[in-house]
Amino acid sequence: MDQLLNDLRQFAETETDTPLSTMTTLRIGGKAKYTVYPETEIALDGIIRMIRKAGMPFKIFGKGSNILCSDMDYDGAIIRLDRHFNDFYFKDETVTAQAGCSIITLSYEAMKKGLSGLEFANGIPATVGGVCYMNAGAYKCSMSDVIDSLFVYRDEKFEWIPSSECEYAYRTSIFQKHLDWIILAVRMHLEKKDPAEITARMNDRRQRRLSTQPLDYPSCGSVFRNPENMNAWKLIDGIGYRGKRLGGAMVSPKHPNFIINSDHASGSDFLNLCNDIQRKVYEKYGIQLYMEVEKFNWQ
Repeated sequence: MDQLLNDLRQFAETETDTPLSTMTTLRIGGKAKYTVYPETEIALDGIIRMIRKAGMPFKIFGKGSNILCSDMDYDGAIIRLDRHFNDFYFKDETVTAQAGCSIITLSYEAMKKGLSGLEFANGIPATVGGVCYMNAGAYKCSMSDVIDSLFVYRDEKFEWIPSSECEYAYRTSIFQKHLDWIILAVRMHLEKKDPAEITARMNDRRQRRLSTQPLDYPSCGSVFRNPENMNAWKLIDGIGYRGKRLGGAMVSPKHPNFIINSDHASGSDFLNLCNDIQRKVYEKYGIQLYMEVEKFNWQ
């Protein structure tokens, strides 16, 4: 047994050669050398110190709902927080949640307590850490609207930092610039409202998702960011790419900003289709589409 694997297993459950396709909603990707499931902050600190000492790359994964992995094997460690870092605590109009907690679960718990602010998130299959990293959003709302502060591991220290220091903007944050900073928890301020009103809003949005999104195929949600005052799906529709297929990847006939894994798509199928869309949209409209999905393990 190699020494690093033996050391990692002293701190946490560690798997070898786990397919990245089982860790992402797109169901695409090669194998990861190690997949580690720390249970505590102390274990996480020890694991990262060991990995860095070994000169090995690592990546934090939640539900993998916004990640496009390449087909190559990853010669590094995937650290997953969704198995153990999933507690949450409500006090008055504040909720503190660990990074591995499901944002869908949290939105429903807030609804039960008559707390508004997370209705937009009840259809995002992601962890709290993931939606804070991406500043995920829907229905003209985003995580930065409710985040007060984040508990972060950076420079081998644990600390709370205010949302104002996180450079939040449309689908971006400071964490995308500092990939070694790890979100471990978030404190959010919600608003007290009638539970029936919150429930009705969440049910309405659920029905809208069911009627407009291809939830019966693997996908990573919306692929492209919306240009200012425009909808990316309309531009994709405008180039005639609704239902366009490349290998096993296909532009959803139901929602053109969703590219689905319709038949054992490879990472290359997916990325080549994205590149083709960007080129065609630019040729017709002079508008550059930027991918919202994060590419991982590409050369």
